[in-house]
Amino acid sequence: MLQLQLYISRQATSVQQYVWEQLIQGLFGWIPSVIGIGLRTIAYRSMLHMDGAAAIEDGVRIRFANHVRLGRSVYLDHGTYLHACPTGITIGAESYVMKNAILHVYNFRQLPHAGITIGERSLIGESCILRGQGGITIGNDVFLAPLVQMLAVNHVYHDTAQPISHQGITTQGITVEDGAWIGGGAIILDGVHIGRNAVIGAGAVVTRDVPAYSIAVGNPARIVRNLKDKPLAQETVPQLTVY
Repeated sequence: MLQLQLYISRQATSVQQYVWEQLIQGLFGWIPSVIGIGLRTIAYRSMLHMDGAAAIEDGVRIRFANHVRLGRSVYLDHGTYLHACPTGITIGAESYVMKNAILHVYNFRQLPHAGITIGERSLIGESCILRGQGGITIGNDVFLAPLVQMLAVNHVYHDTAQPISHQGITTQGITVEDGAWIGGGAIILDGVHIGRNAVIGAGAVVTRDVPAYSIAVGNPARIVRNLKDKPLAQETVPQLTVY
């Protein structure tokens, strides 16, 4: 019985809310095509916040749905997973979350800044993973290519007498300002601030802040150019990113 209670407490805000969310998703979550999208636009309003119509494909999984807010014309692709416990996920108008992306807050330690906020007209590419225990804020017109990871959490590991899993976590948060572009497979670690219109190369591991209009590549990522100081001609743009 205790295990069942624990399970439900990590899926919804209450038993009643769990039953309701499972019922709505069970009835409408599998229906394909525009018919399913239309039905979910109507039915899902009863369990999450929707500002205008949003397009939710079949096979989308949502937990703690009453902490999810979708702006007008948001698109959630097949297989996306939103776990909003308990401080929420907000996705701004005309933003896209593509196939198999995971937006996961999963805050059971009462961390004060947990949550994921995505601005307007932004794109979360296929199979991206956003872990928002420390808080993730993504601005407007930001593009994340496929397989990007943003991990706003870190483990404590200084005590060699204890397993790392017993030592707790730290959280600082991640911020990505308007207009940034993050290349395929890049990893953004906790505490990083990426400035406006910055470019992160494919496969980069970003451990430090990246100033606005800068290009950062490598592992660990390093700044190789500032586009304000040294603009690139169109014909000389290097292939640093994917998507």
